[in-house]
Amino acid sequence: MTETTHALRPHAEDAFASELKALAAADDRPRPERWRLSPWAVATYLLGGTLPDGTVVSPKYVGPRRIVEVAVSTLATDRALLLLGVPGTAKTWVSEHLAAAVSGDSTLLVQGTAGTAEESIRYGWDYARLLAHGPSREALVPSPVMRAMAEGLTARVEELTRIPADVQDTLITVLSEKTLPIPELGEETQAVRGFNLIATANNRDRGVNELSSALRRRFNTVVLPLPATAEAEVDIVSRRVDQLGRSLDLPSVPEGLHEIRRVVTVFRELREGVTADGRTKVKSPSGTLSTAEAISVVTGGLALAAHFGDGVLRSSDVAAGILGAVVRDPAADQTVWQEYLEAVVREREGWKDFYRACREVSA
Repeated sequence: MTETTHALRPHAEDAFASELKALAAADDRPRPERWRLSPWAVATYLLGGTLPDGTVVSPKYVGPRRIVEVAVSTLATDRALLLLGVPGTAKTWVSEHLAAAVSGDSTLLVQGTAGTAEESIRYGWDYARLLAHGPSREALVPSPVMRAMAEGLTARVEELTRIPADVQDTLITVLSEKTLPIPELGEETQAVRGFNLIATANNRDRGVNELSSALRRRFNTVVLPLPATAEAEVDIVSRRVDQLGRSLDLPSVPEGLHEIRRVVTVFRELREGVTADGRTKVKSPSGTLSTAEAISVVTGGLALAAHFGDGVLRSSDVAAGILGAVVRDPAADQTVWQEYLEAVVREREGWKDFYRACREVSA
């Protein structure tokens, strides 16, 4: 385990080490080979619960239990797991915590971008050794996927659909044959029991490369939905902001819960195109207005309240962040936002301070 005292964002296995240790001690159910916990304990780690010794396991994912059970059971088979959903549905968060609970290591990560090369998934070379001595195992630099195969751990590929299609297909042999050929050496790395792979993807952002049918067949796809209710989304935002706030020495969430409810309400109404009471239709902006963006708005507001206010989250602290999240297209989104402010926010009882704050930053 690495030293994380001063880490801005500790890895899941470090941040929740005490919960993982308590779960391992209480876990008497069968574990797949090289798993740190049983599938039941992995699901409990993600969904939360109270152990027989009184240890409270905090929920990492707030959503349908069946989704987590399907994801965990998939990893216990030879099928890879694809977490699919619109931006902000906690795909990366769930992926990291699944890897931490199953393998005790969430760091075997390939971050997908338009510039991700084949070597990031297969292997690269130490060119000094390669030029001096030619191809050899000592000169080979294994990718996170290759390391996971050799050690029976869980690898992660984030934003799979951002990776160029020809590079994506590098995974086909890994997932179907459970082997990674090294033609330069006439060798291969075979996956040992315990190995599996979690990928995340969305099809709502720009720059998406569709998965080939051959690659998609190698995954069991689990769709992560947006929070079903406003209360669930408020709970998610509050928990995540509280975690981030502790690492940044920001004020506690409870004092700003009222403003968090407002942020979530605005995001949900604009996202769904109708007010919470179902009486008024509103136009939706071009952005996704995801739960992750709500977390960002509230965290930024808490920083303003802490450093330039009295430490209590207020409408004036979140107004600028909301404007930045909503107005992505200055031409179209500005009109949508102004109409929403005048038709909905202005008339809503108890929201006068919020309306004034948003008007000031929109002027």
